[in-house]
Amino acid sequence: MTSNPLKYLTLPAISKHTATVIFIHGLGDTGNGWRPVADMLRKDPGMNHVKWILPHSHVRPVTANMGLAMPSWFDIYSFGFNAKEDQEGMLQSKNLILQVIAEEVRSGTPPHRIFLGGFSQGGTMSLLVGLTGDYKLAGLAILSSWLPLRSDFKRMAKPHASSTSVFWGYGANDALIRSELSEESVRFLETAIGIPRSSRRDQPGLFRKVYGGIGHEACPEELEDLKEFIKRHIPGNV
Repeated sequence: MTSNPLKYLTLPAISKHTATVIFIHGLGDTGNGWRPVADMLRKDPGMNHVKWILPHSHVRPVTANMGLAMPSWFDIYSFGFNAKEDQEGMLQSKNLILQVIAEEVRSGTPPHRIFLGGFSQGGTMSLLVGLTGDYKLAGLAILSSWLPLRSDFKRMAKPHASSTSVFWGYGANDALIRSELSEESVRFLETAIGIPRSSRRDQPGLFRKVYGGIGHEACPEELEDLKEFIKRHIPGNV
């Protein structure tokens, strides 16, 4: 895999920029795939101050997709909580995403005003970057995803991991990332990492919500919850 820095799409804040959302796409997608969502959310008056950064992953062969080369943050061998994982690829992508965050910090946006999220593979990378990276970020959004590197994650987690707020959403009918895998991941964060479970999206901790009738996708209700969660953690009135 090339070590060149990631390329990414940037959507500037509509008003004065005081916070940034970095959103990580899933397998076979690019940052452009989430631009319509970012364009919709940033028009909310409570998010006019937010700049959006949508990184593009490198292209690589993916074992679970018959070795076809496609945009991917890491190789996938199979799906399951105890499946073999591409740790090397995950850590390489983690470092590339951390470079994007570091660049944003150098430009003047402090880590506590940077929110990180992602869908599927992108959610997995967000957990790895947000809970095992050196930056204590404003919060994380994990959509239709799973916890990576279970056997090493507790050792890798930084002290700030237990106090990082997490929005975790997934579809009840997701046939790719099954609800059992999502639930095991959430329980691990609660019991092994110590992130307290929250019953409301406007409270700190780990807020989990299941969306009925939804598969491996995001729905309008989930995006509305995501928007409100982001607004709470990087409010405009600072």
